[in-house]
Amino acid sequence: MPDEKLLEFLRDGRDWERRATTVPGIFVLRLPGDGRRPASLAVELNPVDELGKPTKKRGLVLRSSGELEEFRKLINDEKLTTLMGKIDEVNPRSSMVRKRGAGGEAFEI
Repeated sequence: MPDEKLLEFLRDGRDWERRATTVPGIFVLRLPGDGRRPASLAVELNPVDELGKPTKKRGLVLRSSGELEEFRKLINDEKLTTLMGKIDEVNPRSSMVRKRGAGGEAFEI
C-alpha cells in the first residue's frame, strides 16, 4: 500500500521541492514531469549543517532502489576511500558554512 503522504507530495508538491525526512541528510525531492514522463519522487542525500539545513545546493539524487545499490557499491569501494584521502591532502581547506532552507514538514522514515 503506497504511503499517503508521499502520494500527496507527488500530486500537490511544487517542481523541485525538497522535503526533509526524520533522518538528517535524507530528503524527498519532487522531480517535474516532461512530455515523455510524469512527475516523480526521488531521494536526495545531502549533508546537513548544525541547524539541519542542506549544505549543498543539490545532493546525490537517487531515483530507484537499483540506483541506490549501484551507488553503495561505488561508495564502499576501497579505492574511492584512497582517492578521497589524496584529494583531501591537495585541496585547500574551507571553513565556509552554507545555510539553505529545506522547507515543509518532515517525512517519517
